[in-house]
Amino acid sequence: METTRRTFLKAGLLSAAVLAAGGGWYRHTHPAPPRGFVLDGEARAALDAIVAAILSGALPDAPADRARAIAATTARVHQTILGLPLPAQQEVQDLFGLLALGPARRLLTGIPDGWAAANEADVAAFLQDWRVHRLSLLRTAYAALHDLVLGAWYSEPAHWDAIGYPGPLKELA
Repeated sequence: METTRRTFLKAGLLSAAVLAAGGGWYRHTHPAPPRGFVLDGEARAALDAIVAAILSGALPDAPADRARAIAATTARVHQTILGLPLPAQQEVQDLFGLLALGPARRLLTGIPDGWAAANEADVAAFLQDWRVHRLSLLRTAYAALHDLVLGAWYSEPAHWDAIGYPGPLKELA
């Protein structure tokens, strides 16, 4: 039996259709379990750099105290994100996935050599660019990062004095 070009193309198209149908059936019968937010590797380094830039005037000056404050704030941001609904966690995961990916990081932020090597002025500059960017998606991402970091920082009662917050009202007994 001789295989013609027409027969070969028909067989290829039929095979592609069968594979697509099989993949669709598999996805329909075996949905992926929802995954929560994971902060690791370059994404953690990105968040540490962003925390340092946003809180630059509020962080302690001593290097060890500064590192502890950044790590504690990053941990609180992580816990806050884990408290969001799964679709929101996945959106934040996508944002940190882009920030962790080298080419996307360079294109979106201008940070060339990774987050651990980024200086605070460069991170602050990219955040400022996002704050006033013409694309609403980047403005929204900036607002989310800003609110997450400041919310995590000021959720700690030790930081309330800096903004004059006396704490929650005590109920009268």
